[in-house]
Amino acid sequence: MGYKTLCFGLTCILLAYYIYTPIPENIEEPWKVRTIDAAIKITSFMATLLEKIGLKRFDELFSTIMKLDYTQPISDENVTVMDITFNDIPVRLYLPKRKSASQRPAVIFVHGGAFVLGSCKLAALDLLNRQTAKNLGAVVVGVDYRLGHQYQFPVAHEDVISVVKFFLQDKILAKYGVDPTRVCISGESAGGLIAATVAQLIQNDPEFKNKLKAQALIYPSLQVIDITIPSHRENEHGLFLPKKLGIELACLYLTQDKALPQAMMKNQHMPHGSRHLFKLVNWSTFLPEKYKKNHIYTEPILGRLNPSYSALLDSRLSPLAVNDSQLQNLPLTYILTCQYDLIRDDGLMYVSRLQNVGVKVSHDHMEDGLHGALSLMASPFNLQLGIRIKDKYINWLEENL
Repeated sequence: MGYKTLCFGLTCILLAYYIYTPIPENIEEPWKVRTIDAAIKITSFMATLLEKIGLKRFDELFSTIMKLDYTQPISDENVTVMDITFNDIPVRLYLPKRKSASQRPAVIFVHGGAFVLGSCKLAALDLLNRQTAKNLGAVVVGVDYRLGHQYQFPVAHEDVISVVKFFLQDKILAKYGVDPTRVCISGESAGGLIAATVAQLIQNDPEFKNKLKAQALIYPSLQVIDITIPSHRENEHGLFLPKKLGIELACLYLTQDKALPQAMMKNQHMPHGSRHLFKLVNWSTFLPEKYKKNHIYTEPILGRLNPSYSALLDSRLSPLAVNDSQLQNLPLTYILTCQYDLIRDDGLMYVSRLQNVGVKVSHDHMEDGLHGALSLMASPFNLQLGIRIKDKYINWLEENL
């Protein structure tokens, strides 16, 4: 009995050491945050173990747990909710019940999840889109694009652009009573990357140019070129989204070859012929001084990965890495960033680049912010940070859409 007790105690100590992450002093609800972070780390550990013994892929355990949080399309007294398809792509549609004397605004929402996890059916995102529809009297379209690893780049991007182009047809806007001058595309995390990409493609498509009034990006990932920007260094082992976890999941959208995430961890993943992109994501140029601190800029190392991945050169994976001419016609933009976020600086640099070319940008920075908080605002977590992010996002939409 004594031996078993000792082993159990040592196991608990090792597990506590493994999952412990210091909590910044300004973090709200620190014990709740610590519990959620510990759960993520334990899940990541178990996912790695299950993959090594050949029972499940790394992403499958995360996916299984997240599906427990999916909701049904339940209408209420304010909003009619239904699951349908646009161009054969599943969407969750939110239609306000309140009668309107004029045409309605619309929001197309793209969920996050590193391209391989998640759904607009998650309880927190269902709550977000439901409240957006209610508060704005807006038609909201949540896109359930196909996920990696089963569907690899650029399938998720193509699904979303297909939905957007379908919805922007005059006959579809008229069917749902949408004002064609008041349509916004929004997204969070990887969904923010897809939303930013779609906004660029739409604005540069003669058939759809100027059909988006706004884009709203919540802690967006915006580039895969430089993986040693200051926020990556500061939050490598940070809360909710440590660097290794984020890279391992996102790489599944491109390949199951473990060589790619290993190279990305060392910033040695970019192929020859990509150096011209470095200046477009150079944090020493575009990052506000406050966030540069004492970090020293170093270029990514070229040509170390074999085989190389040409997709890493594709601007659809790095909407931050496009020329100014492709940015200057973008619509009204809202960007929210979080201080303790691995990809914080992607959003900060995009704010700078858009402002430099004359795009009107509103920017909220959460000094106590954590990546993914929006998806944790519903029960059982009820994270207050996520609720504050939701309120800022909806308030901006109310004022600008």
